[in-house]
Amino acid sequence: MSMDIAIDLGTSNIRIYSEKKGIILKEPSVVTIDADTGNVLALGHEAEKMIGRTSNRIKAMYPLTGGVISDFYLVEEMINTMLKSVCTNKFIMPKVVACVPGEITDVEKRAVFDAIRNIGMRKVFLIEAQKAAALGAGIDISDSHGVFVVDIGGGTTDIAVISLGDIVTSRSIKTAGNMFDDEILKYIKRKYNLVVGPKMAEEAKIAVGCVVPPKYYIPPFTIKGRNSVTGIPQAIALTAEEMAEALYEPAMQIVRTMQTVLEQTSPELVSDIYTDGMFLTGGGSQLRGFPELLKDCLNLDVNPIDDPADCVVNGCGKALKFTKMLKASLSSINPLSER
Repeated sequence: MSMDIAIDLGTSNIRIYSEKKGIILKEPSVVTIDADTGNVLALGHEAEKMIGRTSNRIKAMYPLTGGVISDFYLVEEMINTMLKSVCTNKFIMPKVVACVPGEITDVEKRAVFDAIRNIGMRKVFLIEAQKAAALGAGIDISDSHGVFVVDIGGGTTDIAVISLGDIVTSRSIKTAGNMFDDEILKYIKRKYNLVVGPKMAEEAKIAVGCVVPPKYYIPPFTIKGRNSVTGIPQAIALTAEEMAEALYEPAMQIVRTMQTVLEQTSPELVSDIYTDGMFLTGGGSQLRGFPELLKDCLNLDVNPIDDPADCVVNGCGKALKFTKMLKASLSSINPLSER
């Protein structure tokens, strides 16, 4: 028998889920290529180790931008290699559920579908990231009760109100984890004339990142880089309070978009959301202070979720069981998929 799988094609990371084993692969969505020949040299963790440490001949590329494909060939190569590493049966290819941002075009959906189908998958189904996040959080999306879900990934933040198995109101914006990293880089350069790499910014975000000043002590994180004025190496101690200063505005962009979605939602569903609170998923949701900020700005509680970064791929995995039942939740754009 085939081993049906689910894929979260994230801007920053790819996760693969097996219906029999759970999450079986987590790899960065990065590929390194030889700039002269165009040949792929490494991908995933191996490619990530090379970032910022190679000559100009080797380029690191993220072929998924904002949750959609920006380089079809590299995405196909990356998916092909990763799926071959987990699909041991070469004769019976699996059924696949993959997530996409809620507001991409049909052309962009087709690109995701083709990238997976072209490497031999039996059937390919697409599910919106907001629905997958809700399923991963343990929510029954077929219920008439309104559910408010916000998934803060690497490339996009996907926001939706879901009821009766369908998205009632939604928005997707590119203010997400990668933009948080960019804001940290800009802040450090502006305040300290210090140039650091994106990996260092991500490490700082994990160590001391927050969107409001913390109410408890967090030890500073040492940032190392090159002084843009003198050109010599330099290290600074970055505090959580400084991180809150750097990240508050992009966090508020997400809050304002959430407010817009709520303003477009019917009073009946807003009543449900006020009673039950909201669900915050994705790696970016783990920044300190987000629940407090949302409570202050939107008057909504945030329900705790186990493993928010894996919520989407876990939801795609749960959707594997409902590809026939949840036609409103899953869409297959393969005209031959039901044969």
